[in-house]
Amino acid sequence: MSDREISYTIFMLLRTTPAWLRLSRPERNAIAEEAFGFALKDGTVDFSYHDAEAFSGRATDVAVFKTAVLFDYYKVVERLRDSKLFTEPYYEVVDIIPTIEEGFRHFEAEEVKA
Repeated sequence: MSDREISYTIFMLLRTTPAWLRLSRPERNAIAEEAFGFALKDGTVDFSYHDAEAFSGRATDVAVFKTAVLFDYYKVVERLRDSKLFTEPYYEVVDIIPTIEEGFRHFEAEEVKA
């Protein structure tokens, strides 16, 4: 089974800073759209964004990235780190949880070949 067949999902737990909350909603939207638009410009990483502040004291938001190539995800993160979201900073990374979609199935397929 090649690496291209493996799908990675990375959960990035984020926490907003007071500086972010002081911005107006239109200002927040503009900064986020610019940062994520630039970071995801290659189109090789799928992205979704989830609010968690009403359900967690640890993270206010969860960014979910999906890709077949981990280095493509890495490039997205490098671009995000250079954006206002992290340089001001408006967001802090609480944790990053990388996963392999149905990893056990890939493992079992490799084990059967051995």
